[in-house]
Amino acid sequence: MAGLRYCIFVFATAIHCYMLVMVAQITDPSEVSALISVKGSLTDSLKHLKGWKQGDPCTSNWTGVFCYNTFGADGYLHVRELHFMNKNLSGSLAPELGQLSHLRILNFMWNDLSGSIPKEIGSINTLRLLLLNGNQLSGSLADELGYLSNLNRFQIDENQISGEIPKSFSNLNRIRHIHFNNNSLSGQIPHELSNLSTILHLLLDNNNLSGYLPPEFSALPDLKILQLDNNNFSGSEIPAAYGNLSSLLKLSLRNCFLQGSVPDFSRIGNLSYLDLSGNQLSGSIPQNKLSNNMTTIILSHNRLNGSVPKSFSLLPSLQKLSLENNFLNGSISTDIWKNKTFTTTSRLVIDLRNNSISNISGAFEPPVNVTLRFQGNPICSDSSIRNIDQYCGPDSGSDDEPSNSTNPSGVCPIQACPTDNYYEFVPESPQPCFCASPLRIGYRLKSPSISYFDPYKQLFESYVTSSLDLDLYQLWIDSYLWEKGPRLRMYLKLFPVVGVNTFNESEILRISEIFASWEFLGSGLFGPYELLNFTLLGPYSYLNPGIEGKKESKGVLIAWIVAAGVFAAFVSTVATILITRRRAKYQSILSGKRLSSRLSIKVDGVKCFTFRELASATNNFDSSTQVGEGGYGSVFRGILADKTIVAVKRAKEGSLQGQKEFLTEIELLSRLHHRNLVVLLGYCDEEGEQMLVYEFMPNGTLRDWLSAKSKRNLKFGARLGIALGASKGILYLHTEADPPIFHRDIKSSNILLDSKLIAKVADFGLSRLAPVQDDEGVLPNHVSTMVKGTPGYLDPEYFLTRKMTDKSDVYSLGVVFLEILTGMHPISHGKNIVREVNMAHKSGIMFSIMDNSMGSYPSECAEKFVALALKCCQHKPEDRPSMLEVVRTLETLLRMMPYTDANPLDTKSSFGETTSSSSFSNTRSGDLFVSSNVSGGDLISGVTLNITPR
Repeated sequence: MAGLRYCIFVFATAIHCYMLVMVAQITDPSEVSALISVKGSLTDSLKHLKGWKQGDPCTSNWTGVFCYNTFGADGYLHVRELHFMNKNLSGSLAPELGQLSHLRILNFMWNDLSGSIPKEIGSINTLRLLLLNGNQLSGSLADELGYLSNLNRFQIDENQISGEIPKSFSNLNRIRHIHFNNNSLSGQIPHELSNLSTILHLLLDNNNLSGYLPPEFSALPDLKILQLDNNNFSGSEIPAAYGNLSSLLKLSLRNCFLQGSVPDFSRIGNLSYLDLSGNQLSGSIPQNKLSNNMTTIILSHNRLNGSVPKSFSLLPSLQKLSLENNFLNGSISTDIWKNKTFTTTSRLVIDLRNNSISNISGAFEPPVNVTLRFQGNPICSDSSIRNIDQYCGPDSGSDDEPSNSTNPSGVCPIQACPTDNYYEFVPESPQPCFCASPLRIGYRLKSPSISYFDPYKQLFESYVTSSLDLDLYQLWIDSYLWEKGPRLRMYLKLFPVVGVNTFNESEILRISEIFASWEFLGSGLFGPYELLNFTLLGPYSYLNPGIEGKKESKGVLIAWIVAAGVFAAFVSTVATILITRRRAKYQSILSGKRLSSRLSIKVDGVKCFTFRELASATNNFDSSTQVGEGGYGSVFRGILADKTIVAVKRAKEGSLQGQKEFLTEIELLSRLHHRNLVVLLGYCDEEGEQMLVYEFMPNGTLRDWLSAKSKRNLKFGARLGIALGASKGILYLHTEADPPIFHRDIKSSNILLDSKLIAKVADFGLSRLAPVQDDEGVLPNHVSTMVKGTPGYLDPEYFLTRKMTDKSDVYSLGVVFLEILTGMHPISHGKNIVREVNMAHKSGIMFSIMDNSMGSYPSECAEKFVALALKCCQHKPEDRPSMLEVVRTLETLLRMMPYTDANPLDTKSSFGETTSSSSFSNTRSGDLFVSSNVSGGDLISGVTLNITPR
């Protein structure tokens, strides 16, 4: 009896403590309700918010929800931040967001939201960051949004918002950043915005604004960037008072239909960038000297007259002087470049086309760093000026900085970094050839005050690493590209400190928080930035910054500790009874689920296997039957009861999909029927397993054959045939599958070879359906997805924008072609195959890095194959060929091949020992054959390139 009383006491105490814990966990009920409404108004196609049905928002790690870690005066926990950047969300923003009265950050950047911005958000007095850029939001801006008295950053750029800017926005008395560019805003810019004494950046470009430029803006004490390009201020003048904007770094009023004269900006001490092009400005250019920081002066396409100011020769930082299409006359002084000190990265472009310049004063010997354009001037007729013709043609140099892919330097050991963890050599590591796994970041400068980045690259690296509290060597700028705006997009890699191969979780969260909270130090030169993506691959794939690792409330933690001891006693007493009773019920439910699973899909030609059948076929999944392994799990060779040899792809626990998703994938795969696609024979969905059963491919993967360890060699003709087969399979996916499919993970290890070396594309685990027509018959040209795939094969455009198109598959296939030609890995020894082949091709030593196991081949075919591969790997998707073009080109190349080498089905001629060129005696007269073991010195002399064949 005493034992019973003790159990009752323990039980009652545990219940009491549990209730205390539940009270400690509770979030403000009105905020919980608001979050449920927010989720209800969204379409979450990638299931990021599936965990929102469980537990309490603040203590159960609801995706994207951050809370204060102490209780409020009302005894509740409150939501502090919502982070949903790049979640592929659609739908609309719920007005219930206004009930989150303690919210500081609202971040829905880079989704596909539609509808208007709820006016109820204006009631959140605590809101500091309102980040809604990169969606499809429409409607007008509500007056109520002007009462966000603590708002620091207001970003709604790249939407479809219309109407006027409310005058009430003059009440945003702590605002520093207004980014409303690339919308459909109209009407007059309210002069009341001149009350925003804290404003730094005002970006209103690419709208439909009209009226006049408010002269009152000249009183803004901290304004650094005023960007109003591509609006219609017809008949308005640039207020002369703008010359008093003492803090201004950049003024951009391009294509605004402005009239009048150019104001004198010489009193602005740090002005760096001035663009007044595409207007109707008249009169002469002010002669007074501008700031020494001036990098860019663009006054083209106006009605300016008079001479080019001599003071332009006194600007040491000048990168671009664009005065074309005016009525300027007189002479141009060579002092403009003579007074500059050029480094190897310096660049100066002077464009005077279509003026009336008649003379050059000074010795005319421009250095290589200077690009001059004089076409359409009388000076081009002066034959006394040496080499004047080369500056007067239509192609006298481009003023666009080319897209840049930087190349790590140094020679590292033959052994590569562990590719399974996405390791790379740290390019600037103080310890040579140190391997580590980087964080990958898409990053864009929205309004930089420079025209050419390369001279400022080191300064930018210092700016970023100091803001992130990292050492300089930990940052690598992998590539950068100028876009319209002009805006500068980059792909950054951040590496852990030397001696550590990966970042720890707290460091990842710290870095992501700095990016997401805009805690970078101010930089006028580089202007505002935006985070495009923060992609975590390899050892970081388990983490999603802003989701995992969130700290629970300290009060909750204490309550849990107090309750845990008492509650554990109760749990241990009753657990056995509960488990015993529920086991029978669970087994019954599980049995029903298995039956439901088996009956839930009936597809012709696709069999539902039992777990026992597949275990028997693979000798209970013995390691001796394993033929492959990847992030999804393992592949086993199996022999079914009817002696059919199959490949069994068995997902590991962390890769299991929901039952609905798994069966949907099977239905999708069952509809794919093509000679160059691996055939799905069946599946298994029981015993907590998910397995797919494919036809077995006895010759393994293309990567196996290209490996330096391979004992078998593929001749050039066989490689062409494999390339064509894979291309036809992908063309089928893009154009003939119903519905069409983007593969999303094309790589040499996903191209399998049957007994006759016919290529078959496999592994559709990451595939996505291509876009379909909407209700109005409009066909989108891309699918927005989370970035997935394999480094080295990823389309850079897809990586940065998350917009998957058919050209993304073309890029990946181009990388495979380069592997076929060279035998190299996509990323090896810290080097990228696309970059390396491009260098060799441009240097004329392409044949020196061709795979030396291909035997001999017609040089014309090889050159065209290289050209096709590089075209597939162009940075811009529009520059890549379609899959139909790829297939047709490869068919043409195979027809050019001698018959004995062109037929990939003839295994005797397709692989084996290298054959001499004499075996091609039946080829056309004049064809040049190249033996793949020719050294670079036999092809070109005096050129050295640091490229190592496999």
